Amino acid sequence: MINKEVSFAVDGLRLSGRVYLAAEGSPQPAVCLCHGIPHGSQDTDSDVRDRGYPGLAERICREGFTVLMFNFRGTGDSQGNFDIMGWTRDLGAALDYLAALPEVAGSGPALLGFSGGAAVSIHVAAHDKRVSSVAACACPAEFDSLASGGGAPEVVEHFRRVGIIRDPDFPGSAEEWLDSFRLISPLNYVSHLSPRPLLLVHGSRDETVAVSHAARLYAQAGEPKRMVIIDGAGHQLRQDERAVATVVSWLKSQSWTQP
Repeated sequence: MINKEVSFAVDGLRLSGRVYLAAEGSPQPAVCLCHGIPHGSQDTDSDVRDRGYPGLAERICREGFTVLMFNFRGTGDSQGNFDIMGWTRDLGAALDYLAALPEVAGSGPALLGFSGGAAVSIHVAAHDKRVSSVAACACPAEFDSLASGGGAPEVVEHFRRVGIIRDPDFPGSAEEWLDSFRLISPLNYVSHLSPRPLLLVHGSRDETVAVSHAARLYAQAGEPKRMVIIDGAGHQLRQDERAVATVVSWLKSQSWTQP
């Protein structure tokens, strides 16, 4: 396996990432890995056994995929400020990057998203037919609960404390910034994925996004679709071997059907 740092530009920002390639360099089906929204201390994991997204990317690569993992704007080493509508453009730029890689085979990349990254994946896939399939883990059906603890300025201030809104004059309008979450609600777009395959994976004890969100998305989605509820699992499904194994097996089954 070969992995290397990469970067690409969108909206005048430089986004950082890493691409994982098979050692022999032969073209492989592609997976774009989309992380969730950090909610505290950049979501640094306290369990040293959890290698987080890099470990997941390596595992998927070993199963026969070219994998792109990147940081959305405002997170990690990527420039900019957290903006959910901006994240949809970031993912579009990531798809552009994958499309130019000679190591990519198949009809189009699969998107593997977690939480907010899953929501963005569904929105982008609904508008971009280059996406061949979507695996959405712990995906919210909508973001109505985001503002339950206060108004738009309070939500912005929360993410400023987290460290993903960095510039003091961003956003120009806190209300418009918060409204963008409503505009990308997966429940409004999930039906547009069909006939491309959709996998929904959710933990039965998700403390952040209730498992009922998965049921609502599943009911709204067209075929082919599959929903897997992981008994006893919480929100961070990348830490659950059952969830990871489910996703990897499903990705492999979809890659076999691509030309």
